[in-house]
Amino acid sequence: MKSFRFVYQYLRKYSAPLVVTIVSMLLLVGVQLIGPWLVKQMVAIVSSPGLAQSDMLQITHLALLALGVYLLRILFQYLRSYMAHIAGWGVVADVRLKLYEHVQRLSLRFYENTQTGDLMSQMVNDTDLLENLIAHAIPDLTANVLTLVGVLAILFSINAPLALLSMIPVPLIILTMQGFNKFVNPAFRERQRKLGELNAVLNDNLSGVREIQAFSREDLEVVRMNDHVDQYRTAQMHALRLMATFHPLIEFASSLGTIVLIYFGGKFVLGQTLAVDGLVAFFLYLEQLYQPIREMSKVWENVQQALAGAQRVNQLFNEAPNIVEKPDAIDLPLEGAKEIQLRNVSFQYDAGIPVLDNINLTIPAGKVVALVGPTGVGKTTLANLIPRFYDVSAGSLSIDGRDVRDLSLKSIRQQISIVLQNVFLFHGTVRENILFGRQNASQEEMIQAARVANAHDFICELPDGYDTMIGERGVKLSGGQRQRIAIARTVLKDAPILILDEATSSVDTETELLIQQALDQLMEGRTVIIIAHRLSTIHNADLIVVLEGSHVVEQGTHRELMKANGLYKRLVDVQFNTDIVANV
Repeated sequence: MKSFRFVYQYLRKYSAPLVVTIVSMLLLVGVQLIGPWLVKQMVAIVSSPGLAQSDMLQITHLALLALGVYLLRILFQYLRSYMAHIAGWGVVADVRLKLYEHVQRLSLRFYENTQTGDLMSQMVNDTDLLENLIAHAIPDLTANVLTLVGVLAILFSINAPLALLSMIPVPLIILTMQGFNKFVNPAFRERQRKLGELNAVLNDNLSGVREIQAFSREDLEVVRMNDHVDQYRTAQMHALRLMATFHPLIEFASSLGTIVLIYFGGKFVLGQTLAVDGLVAFFLYLEQLYQPIREMSKVWENVQQALAGAQRVNQLFNEAPNIVEKPDAIDLPLEGAKEIQLRNVSFQYDAGIPVLDNINLTIPAGKVVALVGPTGVGKTTLANLIPRFYDVSAGSLSIDGRDVRDLSLKSIRQQISIVLQNVFLFHGTVRENILFGRQNASQEEMIQAARVANAHDFICELPDGYDTMIGERGVKLSGGQRQRIAIARTVLKDAPILILDEATSSVDTETELLIQQALDQLMEGRTVIIIAHRLSTIHNADLIVVLEGSHVVEQGTHRELMKANGLYKRLVDVQFNTDIVANV
């Protein structure tokens, strides 16, 4: 029932096409019930003694009436089908958009534990099944129920005892449907889960095809993919096997009604308690009685599939973001550089395993602060707390004296730009990727941002300049080119807080110089947090913060820390000696 309620809340928007669907469905059932009655009238006319010319005229009228009935049936079938599809695909579009809006608000913790392929399966494959439910399963089920009720009323009007006898198989059919519902729904839900896993592996392998080829993993990945394909096939066949058992049982139960009618119908005609035309009509209506029952068994399969998809979609909607904005959250003012303060900040991803412990740090407005230390000490985690990708486990983090938990998320993130080591560019043109920083920027502003990022010259050399398609994740560009486009969009955003996370660590020395020149211009007048392993790039930082074992162990300028002869000096000496060896 939860799945039906979930679908219904989106259906209300499409009340107009639904009303047309329902009305046309009622009329369709009505005209379908007229057909056997026309045959009954014809049989009564031709079986009466002494046919006259007027009888032939009546038969002509019946034929014309039948033609009109079947033409109306075409019209009502069209209206029912088309209007139901308007509602069905409308709901699918609304759910997908709402689902996308929802997952956009989910915290990074959710994405760390969710495979992209499975998420896409929920948003595409499972939502597709909602259209099947709305445009096919529910209308067909409703039409069949209405037909069933109408036929039963007519059968009882023709001959009540025979109608009662014809109902003998119905309890058997109902029990069969209830029994299989217990097994079929979980089977289709498992099938959808396996489809999600298959999509997840496929997405990973297509995204990582270079690594697969580079490590000659093609054969092993084929084996792994085959395993998931086989699991999905097994789950699919299990669900279909249940349905394959279900349908013949329904057909057999329906056949019992015909057997009952042959025996008792013939007996009633011989006993002159039922006319021949009544028996013929009874046979035709009985077929209309069991046809919807047989159809309902097939429709039930679609219902089970759709409900399994709806449950998975609803499950995704029930995912709550870890980062929640307060109802009375205020906006962080846009003007000026920002001061960032951490007071007794602790953070842990998993309970009992601290990543940051009792951190006290002030990042002055308009200054450059570098975070250094061995791998895994929480440098990137600390930076991720500033845009509130995660919330502190203890203590407080404030910007200009305001706790970030009291600020609106949009106003925080509008004022922070991040340049990462692993740049993400979207499939599209260079222009589109730079304008991602500020969509309404002018052509001149975009080009100026590219010049600041030392990207304009190489962009002009591309086949279509700023309109060159760069491929998925910017695959057609070098690492340094991707990095400079990322810097250009950051320049265009013009945020007062800048976070640089290993922004130059994966490029060659010449490209690093170009990027460093761009970053030097970008950092002017901003509050900057630099995470760097290459310590030569942070000598001029206003403050260097050294982390070790989840704590801040040193703070100061490069000169002060070198004199202190602590961890920072050891890191510099090791890196200096390593660079000498590398250049020998």
